[in-house]
Amino acid sequence: MAWDIDGTLVDSEPLHHRVLLEVCLDHSLDLRADPAERFLGVHMDDVWLALAPQLPGVPREAWMAQIQDNYCARVARDVAPMPRAAETVRALFAAGVPQVAVSNSGRRVVEANLGALGVREQMKGVVSLDDVTRGKPAPEPYLRGAALLGLRPEHVLVVEDSATGAASGQAAGMQVAFLGDPPGGARGIAGLPDVAAMMGL
Repeated sequence: MAWDIDGTLVDSEPLHHRVLLEVCLDHSLDLRADPAERFLGVHMDDVWLALAPQLPGVPREAWMAQIQDNYCARVARDVAPMPRAAETVRALFAAGVPQVAVSNSGRRVVEANLGALGVREQMKGVVSLDDVTRGKPAPEPYLRGAALLGLRPEHVLVVEDSATGAASGQAAGMQVAFLGDPPGGARGIAGLPDVAAMMGL
């Protein structure tokens, strides 16, 4: 099992969006008129590449660090678990299903999210933007996840909430369970307990 995190296990997208707006405003870039979904599920390196021309003189490393610092300082207070997320992860763990978390966020953000949810110990490993050269929708993140599990890609089920993430899982040759209206080739689920049911639990 390979889990996306933001929007799948935790309702973190609103905080990600607020932090992005605030950090960019600190550097005189106002994104408040942009659609909230503009960067939904997008690898942070790709977010930086899109915005860097409007952030002259701002080093990438400093901007990334500020994003992660601001997010991690607020995650425990401002991020809620998706319904029955922790219970589903723990039920799969108890049943012996190996799990990894695969995210387009930085490792500090990934660890903060899993820590806030209380499921870090149930994960066999994590894949963050710091671990790949190309993030979702490229297949590399989920292929790395399969390697951490020691499984062939076709034996891994991906759980996602964004078209970007679903494309990554499908490009890696995996089955995709999708929260909401699924893109082509993915299986729609109404909630995370459906994942356990798909596994026969």
